[in-house]
Formats: sequence, C-alpha cells, structure tokens
Amino acid sequence: MPYTHHIFCCTNQREPGAKRGCCADKNASKLRDYFKVRAKELGVPNHRVNTAGCLDRCKDGPVMVIYPEGIWYRYETKDDIDEIIQTHLLGGAVVERLRLPQLPGKTV
Repeated sequence: MPYTHHIFCCTNQREPGAKRGCCADKNASKLRDYFKVRAKELGVPNHRVNTAGCLDRCKDGPVMVIYPEGIWYRYETKDDIDEIIQTHLLGGAVVERLRLPQLPGKTV
C-alpha cells in the first residue's frame, strides 16, 4: 500500500567548518529518530519517515519535506516535531510558523 505521507528528514553531515553548515550539526538525527518513534506512538497511519542526504537548504536546517504535499519545514525541538505530527499528519493543516517558503524556480 502506498504511503499517505512520506517524510524526508535531512541528516547530512558536512566537513567541520563548512560555510553552508549542515543539518547533522543541529541535532537532525536525534530529532528524526524522535519523529519516527513519536509518530508510531500517536498512531499516525500509513506514513514513512526516511533519512535524506542534503536537501540543499543547509542554512535553514534542520529541514524536512513532507510528500505528497511538498511542504518544507524547519524544526529545532521535539515540540516542533510534535506540532508537525499533530497539525500536519493527523490534522491535515500546515504548521505555518515552521513552514519554509518554496524555493524560487523549484517545483514540487
């Protein structure tokens, strides 16, 4: 059965001192792991949380993109993850305070 939501969480690690920074240096792996566990605990149906390499939004990180909607989020805390799960995955609404704008010239 195809997933209703497919979530890609950047956990890319760059060389120390890289100008662009990286999501891994901002706790991305631990937050992704929390997302996976919490979504299961809350009974989010028919979803998949995946690790992604660089999603090319390093300065905004950590970031995720949720498909099929193509909504990009920046998150920093477990509370942010909880809000994304409750509002977006379970409630069907966008978390505007965490949403990142679509990049110019890019399509979903």
